[in-house]
Amino acid sequence: MRKPDGGGRGVSDWWSIEVFDASELPARRWKDSYQDDLTEAALTNGAIEWAWHEHRYGVVFEVLFDSDEAWEVFRALPAVRSALDGAPDPVNGLIVYRGRGGGSGPRKPRKPKPAPGASTMALPEPVAERVLHLAGVAPPGRPEEALGRLDSLPGVKHPGGRCRMGA
Repeated sequence: MRKPDGGGRGVSDWWSIEVFDASELPARRWKDSYQDDLTEAALTNGAIEWAWHEHRYGVVFEVLFDSDEAWEVFRALPAVRSALDGAPDPVNGLIVYRGRGGGSGPRKPRKPKPAPGASTMALPEPVAERVLHLAGVAPPGRPEEALGRLDSLPGVKHPGGRCRMGA
């Protein structure tokens, strides 16, 4: 297939049919029932490559076509429509989309990439840490007033700024 501008071969497109497990029927059993029909339909209608993947949550059928028209012909086949209708949960457990499907491949999840420089924010400047001294207790107000009030109480003295009760 040549591009409209006379260039070389056009870009091929992968398509994925992803089926998730349902409580009454696991996706693996769906795959066992329909894999031959889907694979045969894909190969006889121009698929360049195909692959099945099984995951913990279900299965993925990936197929590579040379054009969108070939995909549309494949998608409209009665065997393919029947397979999609036969999914364990055709409403919430079936996804058909362009691109390769399934997990990201490695067993470890991908680490998040840092945000681009334009979207970063400067962190606020550190502020002086507020320290509370809880060893001494004084009533609210100015310290001089508090000392004067405590001196007037019987049995309370303040030598050197320390309290002695009953001395």
